[in-house]
Formats: sequence, C-alpha cells, structure tokens
Amino acid sequence: MKFSLFVHMERLDAGQSHKQLYDEFVALCEIADKGGMHAIWTGEHHGMDFTIAPNPFVTIADLARRTSKVRLGTGTVIAPFWHPIKLAGEAAMADLISDGRLDVGIARGAYSFEYERLLPGLDAWQAGQRMRELIPAVRGVWAGDYAHDGEFWKFPATTSAPKPLQDPVPIWVAARDPNSHEFAVVNGCNVQVTPLWNGDREIESLMERFEAACAKAPEVPRPKIMLLLHTYVGADAADVAQATRELSVYYNYFFAWFKNERPIHQGLIQRLSEEEIAANATLSPEVMRANLALGTVDEVIARLKHYEALGYDEYSFWIDTGVSFERKKASLERFIADVMPAFKD
Repeated sequence: MKFSLFVHMERLDAGQSHKQLYDEFVALCEIADKGGMHAIWTGEHHGMDFTIAPNPFVTIADLARRTSKVRLGTGTVIAPFWHPIKLAGEAAMADLISDGRLDVGIARGAYSFEYERLLPGLDAWQAGQRMRELIPAVRGVWAGDYAHDGEFWKFPATTSAPKPLQDPVPIWVAARDPNSHEFAVVNGCNVQVTPLWNGDREIESLMERFEAACAKAPEVPRPKIMLLLHTYVGADAADVAQATRELSVYYNYFFAWFKNERPIHQGLIQRLSEEEIAANATLSPEVMRANLALGTVDEVIARLKHYEALGYDEYSFWIDTGVSFERKKASLERFIADVMPAFKD
C-alpha cells in the first residue's frame, strides 16, 4: 500500500493571512516529498476559506518546482466547472511542467454553495452526468482531432495544445455509489473513496462496491483504489485527545458548509457556538476517535494494516483538520518516520 498526502490551505479565522497559509501548505508538501510519500493531492474549491483551492493546476505547477519525486494529483477538479478542451489543455501543461508526474482526479462536486455561484440550478445528479461526459471527451482531446457532440458540450475537431507528457495520464474518479464505481472501472479510471467520519464498516463497504464493479467488467484490467481518511499520529494520549476534539469541531464546520444555511462573510462562515457543536452527537470527539485514523503510532499502524488487507492500493493522509500547522507538521513527520516503515516490503 502506497501513502500520499491530501492537503489544502484552510483558513478558520480572520486572523490568518493567506500568504502564511500558503507557505505552511508548501512546507507540508515538501515534507511529504522528502519523506518518500508517493503523491500529493490537492483539489478545487471556490469562495470558501474553509478549503482554499481555486485551481489545483496552478498549485501543482508551483509544487513541481519545489518537489522532485512525489506525484502530484488533483484531488479533485469539479467536473461541471470545466470545459473539456480547457481541462485537457491545463492538465497537459501541468503534466509537462511536472515532468510527467500528474494524476487527474475528477469529481462531481459536493457543495451547493459552489453550484449556486458557478452554475446556478445545478444539482448533484446533473453534475454527475457532466462528469461522465467530461472524462471521455478529455481523453479524446488528448488523442487529438476530436469532435464532440454531447448533452453538455459541443465543439468541432480539437487537439490539446500542448499534449501531456504521459500516455496515458492516470485519471481517478471520486466514487461512492455503485454506479460511480462501475463508471470508473468500465472507463479504465482509478477510484478515490472517502468514508468521511463513518468508520470501518463504510470503508469495507466502499471496497465491496469497488470489487463488485470490477467483477462486472472482468475484461477491464483492475484499476487502483485509494482511501482518503483524516489522520493524526499523536505524540501521546493527551495529544491524541486534543486532536479528536479538534476533528469534531472540523466536521461540524464541514457540515455547516455542506448544509449551506449559515451566513458567510469574507469567505468565513458564521461561527458555531460550543452549544451547537456539543449538541451534534454524531460528530462527537468519541466518534472521531472510533472512526478516524487518530491515535498513537501503533494504533494508526494497526488500523492501516486492516485497510491494506482489504485491498486498498493507496492510503491518503488527509491533513486538513483545523489543527495548528506545528501539530500537523509533527503528526506528518511521525507518520513518515514511524508508520510508513511498517509497510515496506
């Protein structure tokens, strides 16, 4: 099982500068590269200081000059916000700049906050249909002299300028329901899954959906599957306990953004009260401790060994947690120094 870092800038209060957050983001990526992680993933979001990532290809182009070996992936671009020609060209340029280290992860998107600002009236079903049309179109543009006449996009014969260095460029699909797994497998795409806070039963179920999709298409070579999960390797029991409380707060804000009901000012959502957070038992610190990869070195190793045994090809350390940069850095360094060696052949 390979290991990667899933990371963004995350601004939680008005006292944090965007420049400082970017410098800290880069520092974590450099640690991942020097520590021998397989990949760095960073995604796309708009107008949300909770997750700052307006164009992952710009970020990847910068990281390509700051790193040497690590692969660089979009985790993920939001399909309905891209024209196939534009996505093909920007991805190809990023692949050239990174000397063929690009992976392209694509999703339908999740936040109605973004839908209503970039494509008013869009819903999750239509976003998914756009993703299913986008992926083969991008591959067609990469191949060249490709014309498209679809439901969402129509254009005459076009060739990506430039063309990517890799042939093929690995494409990953963010999948949850069985139909998404089947689409990914049939189309030769790798699969990214995240159980959020739902724990091992959901992680096992996601693998079952993937295996079922593979069984339905035996003629297709088995693609890879990556598990994305919030992770914190604590120095001691007190450090782990603090992280569980911080992850509880993080997920409360995650769902506040997802529900899209609270006022937002200057990219920051209205603060949640301690009473509101405490009242949400489904996102309590106890749930975080039980369901996420939070713990001491030995506890995290044991949990990840289970995921490796299930068949996951890659485990992505989701570091966006609301934890301070200093503690994120220490946790990532412990993961690289003490957890990853337990998985070497």
